[in-house]
Amino acid sequence: MTRHAIVTGASGGIGAAIAQRMLAQDMVVWSLSRRAPSFAHANLRHLSVDLLDRKALQEVLHTLTHEHAITTLVHNAGAIRAARAPEVQLTDLDALAQLHLGCAVQLLQATLPAMQSNRFGRVVLLSSRAALGLASRTAYSATKAGMLGMARTWALELAGQGITVNVVAPGPIAETEMFDAVIPRGSAREAALAQAIPVQRLGKPADVARAVTFFTDAEADFVTGQVLYVCGGSSVGSLSM
Repeated sequence: MTRHAIVTGASGGIGAAIAQRMLAQDMVVWSLSRRAPSFAHANLRHLSVDLLDRKALQEVLHTLTHEHAITTLVHNAGAIRAARAPEVQLTDLDALAQLHLGCAVQLLQATLPAMQSNRFGRVVLLSSRAALGLASRTAYSATKAGMLGMARTWALELAGQGITVNVVAPGPIAETEMFDAVIPRGSAREAALAQAIPVQRLGKPADVARAVTFFTDAEADFVTGQVLYVCGGSSVGSLSM
């Protein structure tokens, strides 16, 4: 059977790289994001939805999962909303809690029946090296860290049903909108950051996509509840952005 996968935020950057790698493995990929992907493929489908809108997302998922058996789920979409502790807005915390956590719950609950029926499922959540702490990332770090506990809990609950749940936590990944919004491309700051990473380069979307598709592989059935940092070694040392 052809596997159907959801990839949130597949319109560009890391999400696009993940989707393209899955498409190369003959999956049908459903992109859920506000913008359509910038590339085309015969097995790529796009559903426009604001992932911060719980009702709209629920409606899209209801239709999609009643028409197709989604057995692979990659929740990649994210946002930063940087602020130092005194300036953190509770509205930003609420928004990122929905985007990173609430949305993940909605996605899993919608796709879980098909995974259970097939006794096969692959779930990957995209967290961040910032889950370990990073200045000006209160809302982002807190909600990305929440993904780790949530994934480990799901892994325990679902392991006996042929469903694995894992996390990929990227470090600084260039060639993405989120990175460019924080650090100008080609700037001295970008060069200094690359030198501060143990492998002395910034990550690329393809680096993350390879890790994600390791977890989504049908043969990766003995790996669940794990967090893989794709960060060039920055998770074992200090990092200043």
